[in-house]
Amino acid sequence: MAHHTVKSGYTGLVERLNRFPQGAPPSETLFKILSILFSEKEAGLVARLPIKPFRAAQAARAWQMDETAARKVLETLAGRAILVDVDGWYTLPPPMAGFFEFSMMRLRRDVDQKVLGELFYQYMNVEEEFIRALFASGETQIGRVFVNEPALAAVKVPLEVLDYERASQVIRTAVCRGVGMCYCRHKMLHMQRACRAPMNICMTFNSSAISLTRNDYARAVDVAEGLDLLQQAYENNLVQFGENNQRGVNFICNCCGCCCEAMIAARKFGLLHPVHTTNYLPQVDEALCNGCAKCVAACPVEALSLVSANDAHHPNRKKAHVDESICLGCGVCVRTCAGQGLALRRRGERVITPVNSVHRVVMMAVERGDLQNLIFDNQVLSSHRALAAVLGVILKLPPLQQALASQQMKSRYLLRLLEILKLA
Repeated sequence: MAHHTVKSGYTGLVERLNRFPQGAPPSETLFKILSILFSEKEAGLVARLPIKPFRAAQAARAWQMDETAARKVLETLAGRAILVDVDGWYTLPPPMAGFFEFSMMRLRRDVDQKVLGELFYQYMNVEEEFIRALFASGETQIGRVFVNEPALAAVKVPLEVLDYERASQVIRTAVCRGVGMCYCRHKMLHMQRACRAPMNICMTFNSSAISLTRNDYARAVDVAEGLDLLQQAYENNLVQFGENNQRGVNFICNCCGCCCEAMIAARKFGLLHPVHTTNYLPQVDEALCNGCAKCVAACPVEALSLVSANDAHHPNRKKAHVDESICLGCGVCVRTCAGQGLALRRRGERVITPVNSVHRVVMMAVERGDLQNLIFDNQVLSSHRALAAVLGVILKLPPLQQALASQQMKSRYLLRLLEILKLA
């Protein structure tokens, strides 16, 4: 394959990316993407960075250079939104949700975004291996759907909705909020396939927003403007797809069914559950449904269809039907129903959301067989706080997942910890 002849400076970077649960399968297209985003020297340096957050001194040791010089390299990479930098800590985010998207979150002249958009389209929408690995492996996924709050307001019998299930609560409680260009629609714009949904509407929060707004890849907004943007998303029937954890959510994208990777993946791999759903489902009121098909047109994952109403007096009458096996529970369909023929109800089985990003990453690593990469990353072992956080999550896992974690790590230390936990 051609990428074997051009990848020399990027091999280590690809291997580094694939030590994380959210990796990037190698291909000729991937190496072309990386060659646009990184110089060959930068790729070699980034390949030696740890998985967990690190300081400049740790990078200097890994790179065997002066700390001042290392910090200059790190700041250059953060200035291009390749690294996330907050309070002297640096992190290499995964490709998605991460530096792939960041590269298209604003208009820029230092890279050819048309070529980059075409390469992203080839890598994700044509080759599919990356998207399949990202969204269709393991039970715990990177993202989840937030319920459409106007749809909740129309419920006759109030439903219990937890704060972390509301995008509005993420906006209100974030320590920093930013808005940038939608990566998916920007990419599709270069393919002449973009829809008319708002472009500058995808939001970042907390540590990601701090870094992206400081480096001008996102625009800082206050709570009021953040809520206005959310209302704009509701009015355009966009789905709120965000980070799959309860606390410290770093992104919420406002997704359309035609352009956005998550919604496309949900249609392609729906039965594999590539996107975590809400805890709700739409229910059809057959007496009120007039078969107008507005809900069918609005559904981003084609979970609604029209079927016969089995009305002997009106043989041509249709009604909406919900395929619950692929429904996201976003509530967009409920909002579009003028006749109140749809209403949200609670799912029979509650969808579990990881507490924080550490919890989610460990769960993903356990399910994908990558946990050893988190634990035995040298820079992770040098940070007692990071190691304690990872092990703390492991010790709270259900017994079966604890056993999987122990088997993957082959660690006497962890095995002993699990045995102590059983005795406690």
